[in-house]
Amino acid sequence: MKKKKRTVSSNVSLKNRIWKNRQYYLLILPAVIYVLIFCYAPMYGLQIAFKDYKVSLGILGSRWVGFRNFTDFFNGYYFWNLIRNTFALSLYTLFVGFPVPILVALVVNELSGGFKRVTQTVLYAPHFISTVVIVGMITILFSPSMGVVNTILNALGMDSVYFLGDPKYFRHLYVWSGVWQDMGWGAIIYIAALSGIDPCLHEAASIDGASRLQRILHINIPGILPTIIIMLILQIGNIASVGYEKVYLLQNDLNMEVAEVISTYVYKRGIVNTSYSFSTAVGLFNNVVNVVMLLIANAISRKYSETSLF
Repeated sequence: MKKKKRTVSSNVSLKNRIWKNRQYYLLILPAVIYVLIFCYAPMYGLQIAFKDYKVSLGILGSRWVGFRNFTDFFNGYYFWNLIRNTFALSLYTLFVGFPVPILVALVVNELSGGFKRVTQTVLYAPHFISTVVIVGMITILFSPSMGVVNTILNALGMDSVYFLGDPKYFRHLYVWSGVWQDMGWGAIIYIAALSGIDPCLHEAASIDGASRLQRILHINIPGILPTIIIMLILQIGNIASVGYEKVYLLQNDLNMEVAEVISTYVYKRGIVNTSYSFSTAVGLFNNVVNVVMLLIANAISRKYSETSLF
């Protein structure tokens, strides 16, 4: 009887808490509905990765083929090349693109007044430029005939270089243009974290004779370290995902050996060639790799630090 009364009491208490905080639940309801519709509902279609999907037959009517689509991908001619190109771009972006927003945030945080606001605006602006425009800018700047870069090279007595056609330049163009575009926007989270550091720590350090660099190293960086770890874990969780838009627009027949990644391959096989089952299987494999990397990074962070996602 006591156990039953305790259960009834806990249920009543839960209902009371929900009713008491009903306004908060209503506030997050649109976000929950959005996630359910656009993130969880489409998971129903994942089963076509294990079928020979035909549009005329539908998902349920299509023939079950098990792991055939996965084995076709693993045994395919392009498999290792896709894996190498995808991870090369992702790791290059991680090693270069991850620290830059942190440095930008630390520098911007030291500015003051109107100059700080102007600097933030200038750094944030490239994020709102579309991918197509960015690729157009890259094409114009590095054009072998009239590009600014080659014009400078010619003025220095050097020959023109077809940067977009040389595979060894593709990854550098992709990564560094992305760093330029996103470093200001990526710094927002770190600037917000820096604003939460107690000013008394800086005042005490200044009284003790600490320089600005010493305060950055011993107050600011430790203060935002948990945020850095969380952002690093999230980026590692996307290590196998390279957005296809920019890569696809920068591709050509000359740089294809380093420019073909999993996402562009899925687009070409799934949308262009209508191999829906095969492309779904490749996409599912890509997401499984991301989840595994996320769990590993989170486990390592939890073991060696006090910060983790879960």
